[in-house]
Formats: sequence, C-alpha cells, structure tokens
Amino acid sequence: SEAVQQIIMGRLARHQWRVEYQDFIYRGTQARNIIAKAGEGAGPLIIVGAHYDTRRRADNDPAVEKRLLPVPGANDGASGVAVLLELARSLDKKKLENEVWLVFFDAEDNGQLDGWEYIAGSTYFANWLPVEPASVIIVDMIGDADQQIYKERNSTPWLVEAVWEAASDLGFDDVFLPTAKYSMLDDHTPFLRRGIPAIDIIDFDYPYWHTTEDTADKVSPAALGRVGRVIEVLLEEARLNPIYRSQERQ
Repeated sequence: SEAVQQIIMGRLARHQWRVEYQDFIYRGTQARNIIAKAGEGAGPLIIVGAHYDTRRRADNDPAVEKRLLPVPGANDGASGVAVLLELARSLDKKKLENEVWLVFFDAEDNGQLDGWEYIAGSTYFANWLPVEPASVIIVDMIGDADQQIYKERNSTPWLVEAVWEAASDLGFDDVFLPTAKYSMLDDHTPFLRRGIPAIDIIDFDYPYWHTTEDTADKVSPAALGRVGRVIEVLLEEARLNPIYRSQERQ
C-alpha cells in the first residue's frame, strides 16, 4: 500500500540513502519497486533485496473459511523488509568497497491468484537494470523464531559459500545449516536467468506460510538480527569481492 511505501522510503531517507522508486503496471494493477543507493562509484554493485508485498488470499490456511482473507505477512514479506531497513541504519558506509542497493520488490507473492505470476516486481526490475550487479542477495521468510536456514539449490554456489562462511564466523552454524533442501522460485530467479550471481536466503520450513497465522508473534528479533549481521559482515568486509575470495583460497 501507499502507506507502507511511505514508511519504507521515509526510513531510508532518514539514514541518508538516496531513494528512488520504479512504478510499473502489472495486470492492470499499479505497483512500485523501491531502490535505496549508497556508495555510488565505490566499486562493483551489490544488490540486497526483499519483497514487501503480502499475499492477498490465505489459500494455504487450514481453515477453509479463512482462505479468502489476506495474509498478514509478518514473516513472508515483513521479515526481509525489517532486515533491509535495519541494514540501512546500521551499515557503516565508510567501510563499503562496493556500491550497495537495497531493493524492496512489489508484486512478488500473489502468484497463481487471479492469473498473476510470482516474482513480477523483481522480474520487471531485473529486465530494466541499467548496470550489471556483481551479485544479488535476496532475503525472504527469515524471521521464524524456530530458524532453520538451509542452502537453496538454485543459488550461485560461490555466493552460498561466502554467506555460510560469514555465518560460521559469527557463530551461527546451528541456524545456517550445511545442507541444501529447497529449490525456490523467488526474487533471485530473474537475476539468475540473466546470468547474474544470486542467492536466496530463505527459511521455508514455516508452518504458517500463506495462512492468516503469519503474524508478528511468530517472528523473532534474534532471527532477524542473525541474518542482518551476516549481510553486514559480507558488505563491510567486502567478502563478495574477487580479491577477498582469492586471498581466502591462498
């Protein structure tokens, strides 16, 4: 909604990010991707993205009478947004050796409803990109209090390795699990289709997915904090840059 967009853009501006937005029409519906930029000209572009829309019908709800109600989206949508907004506040821009964009995607989560497809906003964005990012990190559904993040099978292997190494260095081995489990169609997919390295950090073992019970009491600040810290380390220590990775292998 417009109110949510204004909140996101206001928070980003408050923390001195340069805020842009990208309006588009999808199946007759107005939609908007929000882009916050920092470190312009500093080095290769890294995009960190999350979707801020929520599913308009809880079609996975066990109670049939609730399946026409909207999904609150505390985890599936808002958790990734929370991580990006906290990164906007906490990132030490002076340490950045990369240009960083925080991108909030619209029109991700209403696939298979009313003829919609999933990932419409990120697809539009990836097709528009005026520059080629070096890598893309997507965070989705990472706020579950019972956090279990498995490696996503479609993600670029070296990016997965970099993320899991950072998580291990931070002591998060019990949450960032060493095995692959799911193959996701998510906001990283349009970038992968263009040959851009991309990872989906997602905890898909969430019993309230696409139900009316995806509410704030299911979300843990500690879970959000762990994912945010991993991304913060990756960006502030330039761990995704080739020179860092080559030094690591020596």
